Amino acid sequence: MRTIDFPEAHDPIVLAIDIGSSSVRALLYDADGDQISSSESQHPYSQHITDDGGSESDASRIFALVVRCVDEVVDRANQRNATIAGVAMTSYWHGLLGLDGDGIPATPVYMWSDKRSGPEATRLAAGLDPVEVHQRTGCRLHSSYWPAKLRWLEARDVDVYSSIQSWVSITDYVHLRLFGSLVTSVSMASGTGLLNAATLTWDGALIAHLGLPAGALPPLVDRDQANRGLEPEFAARWPALADVQWFPAIGDGAAANVGAGCVGDAAIAMTIGTSAAMRLIVPHEVGQPAGEIPHRIWSYRLDRCYRVLGGALSNGGNVTAWLAQQVLGQGFDFLTAAAAALGPDDHGLTMLPFVAGERSPSWNDAATGAILGLRLATTPGDIFRAGLEATAYRMAAIYDDVKVLASPEHEIHANGGAALSSPLWLQIIADTLGHRLDAVDAEAEASARGAALCALESLGAIEDLATIRSGISASYEPDQGSHQRYAVARQRQRNFEEAVTSLQSHT
Repeated sequence: MRTIDFPEAHDPIVLAIDIGSSSVRALLYDADGDQISSSESQHPYSQHITDDGGSESDASRIFALVVRCVDEVVDRANQRNATIAGVAMTSYWHGLLGLDGDGIPATPVYMWSDKRSGPEATRLAAGLDPVEVHQRTGCRLHSSYWPAKLRWLEARDVDVYSSIQSWVSITDYVHLRLFGSLVTSVSMASGTGLLNAATLTWDGALIAHLGLPAGALPPLVDRDQANRGLEPEFAARWPALADVQWFPAIGDGAAANVGAGCVGDAAIAMTIGTSAAMRLIVPHEVGQPAGEIPHRIWSYRLDRCYRVLGGALSNGGNVTAWLAQQVLGQGFDFLTAAAAALGPDDHGLTMLPFVAGERSPSWNDAATGAILGLRLATTPGDIFRAGLEATAYRMAAIYDDVKVLASPEHEIHANGGAALSSPLWLQIIADTLGHRLDAVDAEAEASARGAALCALESLGAIEDLATIRSGISASYEPDQGSHQRYAVARQRQRNFEEAVTSLQSHT
């Protein structure tokens, strides 16, 4: 992907809104999927992290930032006489928000990283068949997903819980504020743990088990079912957008695959930002046999035609940031240089990088971080490199399951700020996987671009998402000697994880 100036842009132009876990951004893309320079607006926000494992965000604050970003992008487009033909949106999967009867948030947004419902996930698994639920919904019984969160909220405050009229994602709330109606996309619903993967309808059996009342979940639409006609307040605020097509949001992981040119079984996307994931998007129409989902990975949707298979770590760039800021007290440049001076697994350390818990591949809500092998001679570079390698081993476990679903001659495209800013980390991952990594153009905002490309397809400007490619800035070939050393270290990490898990279960 290249970045272009306004005069180079080809119509139609799409505004993409990307609601991330730490910022909201909006920017423009032209008909070729090229980002228009100087169009981006981005504003950060902070989650509220609690001592007992909670991760919460303020829905009203996020909506205010969406409005602010759109204000600024529309103003820049107007200054350049650029006409916006459609609006696309993407956001993090799994966030849960409760609305009262007036559509006002009655809870925070409980993020995917909120681990407080872990015991409820265990209790749900005791009363249900967890394997059958996973195969039916594509999601494990885990604190990341809505079933456990709903049970936890009900037990925590029954009065607040009973006052909720609608359970929604953050993008559903944005849609409600802008258009006065509540809907959710198949894509966003697929990450809740409450969507039936075979019928792409809300799962009646699970909803009944949870005791959710009728109408508590939004009506389902697909990503090409655009809305028109903003509420009067916003139609007056953005006359240029008052009657353009606003497309339903898609999950950020699915959008990142599209933006990285990874639609079809020939390309796997790897994203490392705050967390990390590997995903494969393959065609799959409703009613087609889906086959068994490998037990360590999940199955979500881009839309009714494509499903997204993969795994996500709770730990990615947050681990390196935690090590640098909280443990080692050194800058990334210093630590990276010190780590690069070491050979593969030279430090003698074995790390479990579970500082934010664990999703794939172990799905252990009780997981915590640990380091084995510390000595007086251990250096900051040793620890930092051990953190990079430990996360690579977890990515390799996901890759073991995803690669068997991909074409034998597949590519792996890396994106995400944490990965693209660290060539050392990308080389470590390539060596661990034993497969070449292609780094997506660092200027590409993969999720935002993917949402824009989906909107452009719906507008008729793009014929087929599977033909989209993204620019590659660098490739990392695996070293087979390093791969063999990392295979031994991966087994050592597995042994350590089993020992720690056993110890925790007896305390």
